[in-house]
Amino acid sequence: MRLSHRINAKKTRNNGVLTRPDTLDQKYNTVKSKIHLSLVDRLDLTTVTDLSSEELAGTIRSILNEITAMESIPLNLKERSTLVSELIYEITGFGPLQTLLEDESVQDILVNGCSQVMVEREGLLYPTNVKFRDDRHLMHIIDKIVSSVGRRVDEASPMVDARLPDGSRVNVIIPPLALDGPMLSIRKFGATRITGTHLLEKKALSPAMMTFLNAAIRAKLNILVSGGTGAGKTTLLNVLSENIPENERIITIEDSAELQLHQNHVVRLESRPPNIEGKGRVLLSDLVKNSLRMRPDRIIVGESRGAEVIDMLQAMNTGHPGSMSTVHANSPADALSRLEVMATMGDINFNQTALRTLISSAIHLIVHITRLGDGTRRITHISEVSGIREGAMALKTVFALERTGIDVDQKISGAFKGRGDIPNALEQIRLCGIALDPDMFRDVTEI
Repeated sequence: MRLSHRINAKKTRNNGVLTRPDTLDQKYNTVKSKIHLSLVDRLDLTTVTDLSSEELAGTIRSILNEITAMESIPLNLKERSTLVSELIYEITGFGPLQTLLEDESVQDILVNGCSQVMVEREGLLYPTNVKFRDDRHLMHIIDKIVSSVGRRVDEASPMVDARLPDGSRVNVIIPPLALDGPMLSIRKFGATRITGTHLLEKKALSPAMMTFLNAAIRAKLNILVSGGTGAGKTTLLNVLSENIPENERIITIEDSAELQLHQNHVVRLESRPPNIEGKGRVLLSDLVKNSLRMRPDRIIVGESRGAEVIDMLQAMNTGHPGSMSTVHANSPADALSRLEVMATMGDINFNQTALRTLISSAIHLIVHITRLGDGTRRITHISEVSGIREGAMALKTVFALERTGIDVDQKISGAFKGRGDIPNALEQIRLCGIALDPDMFRDVTEI
């Protein structure tokens, strides 16, 4: 019989009167809390991290044996091991979330209050059995996460972006803004480095598309990666950056550092929120302006979302070719529209024609990635910005994913197709000593 059934089956007597047993969760958490409090009494928590995992586990087992003997609660070997592991996670890790963080198949962790935790695997959401004791327990874990990167979350500052030591992105929103308790979202970055080979194996794009993008990076074309939330924009940006030569100085600019570039000469900059007095805020636009004085060969803005767009566009047009960024958009055309809107958020006023001319001359390619209904992430468009036509920015689709339906496994079927038009950028690529076969732009690859 499992511990849950044995505990729940046990009746307690109070002054000779039989009372209804507590629920499983209450009993289990009571035992767990007693062990935790005993650990606080016996250990100097400031030196816990100096203990080896074996020493900490041994101390916890000793206290566990004392408490279970005192309370007459039978535990088998597996249950003792589970309880010890959970307490180690509680003290040195991130509590109930630790097992999910260590699970490489989990891509996103979504905590909706203390009693519901969802995970994303292969692009689809699944419920879990992970729970917190209550909102206070969840807030304790949240505080551990945000305080580790010098951030705070409370009623005065109820929203925060942070990151875990492995680079995973964390977003928190708590009451009074969140009506059903604290909400925690974690976008994980796996320990395995994603490469172009991985994308080809998963059929996120065709070999012809990969060859063209690799050549575009080496030829220093300015590239904008667009897509929806969770589509894989940052992952794609990491993969594209692999083709940047080692002898170039790269400056990355982000709100929360997520890019994981592996070149030798990478300078990472991160914006800063205001302090408790409302001072000290550093915006992305401030960092972009400062980066121009740092002798960059390339500037990579993790995500363009505001007034920094105008500084980025001007940098692309003033001696910093090969720069890249991402933007939230539903299509390549929407990405250009968003750039136009965001550029008007700054202090510099451009008329519409001048602004569109600036954008069309700064951005060479737009790579649009989409998370499809079956959970797969695929590049659906590679489009070239081909100047101004009749007052509007013109796009030429170089490659596109054409969907034909859903197969017997409920997977979306279709093919990556080259549209046959030779991109204007091919000449710049050729001048950099890279030879591409024009027939590749008529390539058809089934998915």
